[in-house]
Amino acid sequence: MVTKDQVLGALAQIMDPDLGRDIVALGFITTLEIEDGHVLVEIRITTPACPVRDQFKSEAERLVGALEGVKTVTVTISSAPERGAAAAQPAAAAQPAAARSGGGARESGLQQVGALIAVASCKGGVGKSTVAAALACELAQRGHRVGLLDTDIFGPSIPTLFDCRDLDLQAGPGNMLLPAQSGALKLMSFGFWLGDAPAVMRGPMVTNYIQQLLHGVQWGELDYLFLDLPPGTGDIQLTITQAVKLNGAVVVTTPQPLALADVGKGILMFDKVSVPVLGVVENMAYFEAGGERHAVFGTDGGRRLQERFGVEVLGQLPLDPLRYGGTFGGAQDLPEVARAADRMVRALGKASVAQENVSVEHDAERITLRWAGGKSVSVGNRELRASCRCAHCVNEFSGERTADPAAIPADVQAREIRSVGNYALAITWSDGHSTGLFPYPVIEQLATAAAAA
Repeated sequence: MVTKDQVLGALAQIMDPDLGRDIVALGFITTLEIEDGHVLVEIRITTPACPVRDQFKSEAERLVGALEGVKTVTVTISSAPERGAAAAQPAAAAQPAAARSGGGARESGLQQVGALIAVASCKGGVGKSTVAAALACELAQRGHRVGLLDTDIFGPSIPTLFDCRDLDLQAGPGNMLLPAQSGALKLMSFGFWLGDAPAVMRGPMVTNYIQQLLHGVQWGELDYLFLDLPPGTGDIQLTITQAVKLNGAVVVTTPQPLALADVGKGILMFDKVSVPVLGVVENMAYFEAGGERHAVFGTDGGRRLQERFGVEVLGQLPLDPLRYGGTFGGAQDLPEVARAADRMVRALGKASVAQENVSVEHDAERITLRWAGGKSVSVGNRELRASCRCAHCVNEFSGERTADPAAIPADVQAREIRSVGNYALAITWSDGHSTGLFPYPVIEQLATAAAAA
């Protein structure tokens, strides 16, 4: 007769490709029942849109079904995304008339929302709203429950992108606003009230309206809520990061050096407020003509951000007015977005699971990384300091190194080291330099090169 230990042993052969551990060790098996040779298994994945969910199911059925004594196997896949819990209640002042509750605190409309994903860029004009809309539409088309919240008070784009400017918003249960619908996708934007009028207001009013948009909308049950952030790192961004727990952020850029410089500030902002950066989408990366690709704004912008900050490049989207230059609605055929969405979802799953601990040791000569699994790498202080790719050390337009390695003291060493996410170190050096991030892959490459030499 088959036992639970035998079934778990079979399931332990299934490895999560992103986390590098088996699904039993990761705690993904939430239900295991055996009765007269009939086996019931529930695998709880990290996020509903996980691209390997079907693979987990088929492998579990095959491996458990091959055990002696097993008559039937029933495998179910479920997900329990971390809720984007509200950390503050909406302000009573400056709420739209349709949403006012008549006084008193009330529950946030985010209580039944799963993952909150910010789509951001410090630079305007890089297509951030278009990317946010495309990612949201892609997941909604796959059958997931998705919302898109436009948090840009001064330049809302969602009404234009979905061609839904003239809406009569309604109040729902608890006198909360009901979101608009575009197919299966739920939408909310301050632009639904503004129309073509400008938003002329100062900081406190902006903060109140953002609180209303965050907490005063009855989203219902959602798997994902995308927050389309305005450019910059100001009041709106701070209000959002203080009012809700973001599960991750997608950063949008173009290959232009000026955009890359500003986008870097956005990545550092999310690090300061402890929001994991899921990756970078490089928009307007190229256009195709005559069977050839032409990079009008330069090349490898996403790769340069990856080298500097250690963040993944989720995708490169082309200049294509037919697919990316109009409004959204109906079925979309955007293969580049589909691939970016898959990578984003996998990064979200990784961010939701406790990662393998990496300990950092340093002395007067070296910095050493040690992984819980036993792997370790070590690199000399001066060698690592000389590899810095921050704006003080590398020209952001040409990519050429401007800092003179000879000017780095031979006895330079780390005074303070801080881990960034689970992918980089922020180091304050004894020579006063503190503006660079050192991704783990860069440290490993330097250690490998030093060992080979």
